[in-house]
Amino acid sequence: MSAPTTTAEHMLLFKGTLWDRDLSAEELQQVMTRWMDWLDRLTREGKVKAAQPLSNQGKTVTWKKGAAVDGPFAESKEAIGGYFLLLVSFDEAVEIAKECPALKHGITVEVRPVIDQCSSMDRLDLTYEDLRLDSQKAQ
Repeated sequence: MSAPTTTAEHMLLFKGTLWDRDLSAEELQQVMTRWMDWLDRLTREGKVKAAQPLSNQGKTVTWKKGAAVDGPFAESKEAIGGYFLLLVSFDEAVEIAKECPALKHGITVEVRPVIDQCSSMDRLDLTYEDLRLDSQKAQ
């Protein structure tokens, strides 16, 4: 079984949805201005493929419960508040994560490589294309 093939894409996941609660409006504006300047610079440099904040509200679906349930998805310090999808190496993604303007206020940044296929597929020693072909033959 081989390691999953990674792409040149890496995702930064910004965790913590209450990091700004102790900041004054002026402090929050300063942090958010630094954040937007950071994102704008990375975008101009061609390093950002996508970036979006995520709502604090949503649904979590589990098999055990058999139905959608209201969030939160995790403790607020573990909830994902947004992401950047970067077109850089893993080492550069880590360095970019270290620049996050909200780190000192409690946000954590998880750096994850984007892989070609779900790592569970490695157990089958198949690719998605193999499954597509099998599915088409069965139809």
